[in-house]
Amino acid sequence: MDDHTRDPTVEPPDGNPTGWDPAAGRWEHATLRRATGHGVRLFNDGAFHESHDCFEDEWYNYGTGSLESRFCHGMVQVAAGAYKRVDFDNDDGMRSLFETARQYLQDVPTDYYGVDVLAVRTALTEALEDPTRIDGWAIPLDGERPVARAVDYEYADSLED
Repeated sequence: MDDHTRDPTVEPPDGNPTGWDPAAGRWEHATLRRATGHGVRLFNDGAFHESHDCFEDEWYNYGTGSLESRFCHGMVQVAAGAYKRVDFDNDDGMRSLFETARQYLQDVPTDYYGVDVLAVRTALTEALEDPTRIDGWAIPLDGERPVARAVDYEYADSLED
């Protein structure tokens, strides 16, 4: 574990997703879990740009080619693709970004840091066929589809500092 990804204040999950070390009682990369929680809730609230920023900022903690890097990069592409569709009605841009996201997320475990990655990959595949499939879509996190709270927006705002 890298020291720069530790944070003992990050809450444990309800279950045992990939990334959680039950024997140690902590996340392998707690800052990844924190960014993932904020990023997913912001995405589900329609704040795609802010969601993108959460994953992008955390992406820089990991080396190219690592599982963590691929996950973050894939989620950056997911948020950017949704942003293209919803804010700009640009389905071709969405498709391009979703194709890339699928490649990055291809070998990521299906329960990575609480994200239902299989559901994400399925939604991306369906949206390539019919972009309206992601309209109102929410990413599952810990078996729920949570939306953003004030603290999530504050976190995203803090990344710009």
